[in-house]
Amino acid sequence: MIDKKSPLPMYYQIEEDIKRRISTEEYSPSDMIPSERELSETYQVSRMTVRQAVTNMVNEGVLYREKGRGTFVADKKIEQPLQGLTSFTEDMKARGMTASSKLLVFEKISASPEIARKLGINQDDSIFQIQRIRYADGKPMAIENSFLPESLLPGLDEQIVQGSIYEYVEETLKQPIGKASQIIEATIADKSQSVLLEMTPDSAILHIERNSYLADGTPFEVVKSSYRADRYKFISDIHRA
Repeated sequence: MIDKKSPLPMYYQIEEDIKRRISTEEYSPSDMIPSERELSETYQVSRMTVRQAVTNMVNEGVLYREKGRGTFVADKKIEQPLQGLTSFTEDMKARGMTASSKLLVFEKISASPEIARKLGINQDDSIFQIQRIRYADGKPMAIENSFLPESLLPGLDEQIVQGSIYEYVEETLKQPIGKASQIIEATIADKSQSVLLEMTPDSAILHIERNSYLADGTPFEVVKSSYRADRYKFISDIHRA
């Protein structure tokens, strides 16, 4: 399967063959792939060449390693277009997946200077802080930390935040949501994030901060999220001006 006379590097050919096996479901998500020794025997190459191929695929998020166990096939990443403003629940429903949440924090606190500025309220005004783990088909995808002004959502309770806050705002409060701005940064999960997202320590995550506004321009939400980089990716169409 490896053409040693090809101009393509041998590690690249190994990557392409393993990806082919994944696409044809010879290897399925969560399956452990053969060991480096077994792969080196299969492809008749050095273990160093195999290690480079596997490491490249781990860095791409195609595979993942578990210390002391082996290397496994990663779940297919969920693609999230950067165009359009939708909730996590709506995103998952559109993909035929079931969204669920685990509520970690639901409390009223005084707005910090940073959050007050972003919500257009006074420092120390009452806001809701909500921290949830978001799941898709039972698998952890993200940790969300939301901040919302109590004055705009006086009836918000734990039952509502277990579902979709966007749905509550638009259908119950009859307040259409207009737009949002967000910043996406790549970073490394800390110990707490690794535990909550069921990741190995120091795994890659996507940190996203979104500021959302009602249709009349009123800020109503600041969300700071940490997404599993091995299960989520953002896509965008770019047009020449």
